[in-house]
Amino acid sequence: MNFIWKIIETIAGAVFRFCFRIIGKEYTDSVHESLMQFVKFGIVGVSNTVISYLLYTFSLLAMRQFGLFGDVDYLVATVIAFILSVLWSFYWNNKMVFVMEEGQSRNLWKALIKTYISYSFTGLFLNSILMVLWVQVFHISEFIAPIINLLISVPVNFIINKFWAFKTEDKN
Repeated sequence: MNFIWKIIETIAGAVFRFCFRIIGKEYTDSVHESLMQFVKFGIVGVSNTVISYLLYTFSLLAMRQFGLFGDVDYLVATVIAFILSVLWSFYWNNKMVFVMEEGQSRNLWKALIKTYISYSFTGLFLNSILMVLWVQVFHISEFIAPIINLLISVPVNFIINKFWAFKTEDKN
């Protein structure tokens, strides 16, 4: 896993250095660390999307196989996928993205609850409002609107997770 991350970090770092050179900004170590943290968050997000879809599909097929929940099986599958995929995201964000340094602590239960709140806000509330805005106000395709939403919801979710859900405290 470390080997793969080193390749990703090298490629992403080269792209970011090039972009910073074009805009005439200095690419410092702290900028690099922040951007790599965002890249890791993005990787976890992509894996979360795949896991969520697989959980949804598996749950839906299983419920239909056993005749459970009738006409609302897709809603139950959505809830199952949401609960388990956010748990997946929490685990990987805690382990790889928002890693505690020596001398820091975090209440994991509190961070988990905050993670569910932040994903509910961005995934349900923010995305729903934005979908109405893109589709009904700006007449953007229903198929393009979710992609535009990602450009807004991912950075917002990153900021909420970094500075609220996974906020660490000094042990001193």
